[in-house]
Parts: sequence; C-alpha cells; structure tokens
Amino acid sequence: MLARFIQIHTLTHYPASLLNRDDAGFAKRMPLGGAVRTRVSSQCLKRHWRVYDGENSLKTIAAPESVRSRVAFERFIVRPLVDGGADEALARLAAQKIIGKLFGSEAKQEKAEKKGGKKAVSDVASPAQPVATAQVRVLGMPELDYLRALALEAIGQAGGSPEKIEAFINARTAEKDFKKNLQALRPGTLEAGLGAALFGRMVTGDILSRSDAAIHVAHAVTVHGQMTESDYFTAIDDLVREDGEQGSGHLNASELTSGLFYGYVVVDVNGLVSNLGGDRALAGDVAERLVHIVSTVSPGAKKGSTAPYAYSHLVLVESGKAQPRTLQNAFIEPVRTVGNLVQNAYAAMTQHFTELDAMYGKNELRAHAGLGTNGLFENQMTLSSLAAWTKARVVE
Repeated sequence: MLARFIQIHTLTHYPASLLNRDDAGFAKRMPLGGAVRTRVSSQCLKRHWRVYDGENSLKTIAAPESVRSRVAFERFIVRPLVDGGADEALARLAAQKIIGKLFGSEAKQEKAEKKGGKKAVSDVASPAQPVATAQVRVLGMPELDYLRALALEAIGQAGGSPEKIEAFINARTAEKDFKKNLQALRPGTLEAGLGAALFGRMVTGDILSRSDAAIHVAHAVTVHGQMTESDYFTAIDDLVREDGEQGSGHLNASELTSGLFYGYVVVDVNGLVSNLGGDRALAGDVAERLVHIVSTVSPGAKKGSTAPYAYSHLVLVESGKAQPRTLQNAFIEPVRTVGNLVQNAYAAMTQHFTELDAMYGKNELRAHAGLGTNGLFENQMTLSSLAAWTKARVVE
C-alpha cells in the first residue's frame, strides 16, 4: 500500500557531548512537561544530513545538488567565466545584474532613492568585491548553469560595453519565456536542486520557484530532564613544562550533557514526488537513504574532544494516509533515569501507542529496527531491511 506520509521515530543516546550550542556556548534547551530538556535544533540535524557524504548519503542519489551560500554567483558564474577568458569586470557586472533581477534588490534600491530615504540594503555587491548576495540563497546547479550561460551571452553581445550588458539582461529577463525556461530546467522544482526539493527554499522574487519542504524535521529533545556537567579543562604548555615550571597554558570550562533523544521526521510523500518532478522511484531512493542517515549520522560540536558519534537504539517507521502525529507526547512526563533508561523509554512509547490506537484506531503500518526491543514493537527487522521496507511504501 502506497503511503501518503512516512513517519520516522528514533531514540538515540549520546554520552558526554555538546551536540548543539546556543549563542552563549551552552547546550540548547527546551522546557517540556515541567522539566528542562536538552535539545538539538532541526536546522542542525538537517545540515548534518545534507552535507554527509558517506555510505547511503543523499549525495549518492543521481540528482543535481543545491548550493546554499551567499557567494554562489562568484563561485559558479564569475570564476568559470573568467577562467574561460571573459573580462573579469564584465563578468562581475553581468552576475550583479542577474542577482538584481532575480531578487528584486535593484528595484527596491531605486524606489528608496526616489523617496529620498536611506538606500535599501542591496543584494548587489560592489564591483571591487566578490559577487555575493546579502543573504544565504539556495540555488540548484541547473539554475546556476543556466544563469552562467545567460551572463556569457550578455558579455558576448555587449562588445565590451557595460551599458549593453545591463540592457541585454534587462531585456532577456523581461521576456515572458525567461521564467518558464528557468523553471523548466528539470520537471517539478528540481531545478533548485535536491536539497531544496527535500527541505524547501524560500524566495522573495517572482522568477525563481519556491519549494515547500517535503521532509519535515522536529527538534530532537531528550525524553528525560536535562543532565549536564561543567567540564573544567586545562591545556598544558609542553615547552614550559619541560623547563620545570608547573601550571598550564590555558584554563577553561565547557558544558557537557548526556541524554536519550527522541527524533521525529515526516516525509510528505506526495509533496516529495511532486518536488522531484513526479519521479516516484527517486522519491523511494530518498526515503530509503533517509532511514539510514537519521539513525546513523550524528550532529555534534566539540567532535575532537567528545567524539559524539552514536547509532539509534530504535528506528520505528510508520506508513499511512492519516495526518502524522509525533510520539514526543509519550515523554511529557520525563522518563525515569533510574534503572534502564532505554527500556523505560520503550515502555513509555508502547503505552502511548496503546492509548493512541484505542482512541483513534490504528491507521498506520509499522516496522522497526531496535536494540533490545524484545517484541515490544511490531515487525522487527534489520536497519537495511527497514530502509527497503520504507522505500517500498513509496514506490509500490
């Protein structure tokens, strides 16, 4: 039975780590059920999943990538044009004018100037500086390739005249077919790259396509109250110590935490298939890899001093057509840390399942891979088999 939604629930324990820091350098927190919990933000999780390049990574999927950067135009338009023999000043001008048309920054600045007010912040960089947008933008490699070709054509038509470059780009981007051609680079919104198709992108202009996220990621939160310790540490000056002096070259303290985190990911299957241009097989590949990476790819600051790498104790997947619902509410009352913490969390989850099914009915197919689950959850299998099972719910 094809799924409308895939829900992936994980329980992952991290000892002595600092997975995600706030602006003060402390572990991120979240009050829940009368207790403060340790938290890992969804932004942190998604970034680690996006950039992971090992086995079963999203990068192994045969699809164009997204580039998330302020300097994408410098890296993928200006530099290749200059390396190909184009005049650097003209290449930068062309890239700047394209940025202005895509993101509307020129129009905003002109409007502000006409009103006599302060100039609006522009996405267009100074000609003497690397071409950069004011904000991080998400662009697909097909889009960047298309825009680089446009810039090259503008330079060729201009004959060395900056005014002609601007006029050419103004005329071309005003054509009715420009937006259509840009968005027809690949079916659906895959012209924005795989990252945008999965996790979405927000655009303010009317030329680039906006992508709604097809994969929804919750903040990971511990199932129990926060457990922290201040780690006092020193750095020894080896050469000073060799001279017989005592003391250290550096003193500091850092917060460390440990905890069993509940993670929750929802795949909007119809949205994913649509974002991938109707390619259901490709959507199945994404779902299969997602099961692997959410359970084996760890976030983490202070990697050199804490080695915060862990695999999930439990990966439970649900496939169905009803609106998704988190299982975080199984842990509104903090799980007891006395005894076996993982088994206590399993017990809270199974009780919550029983209560949900009794009230709403069982609307999902369920399967899981787990350590020490001992028949607590239905349809146990290996992680690879679970990933294949999940893929089948998308493609068959």
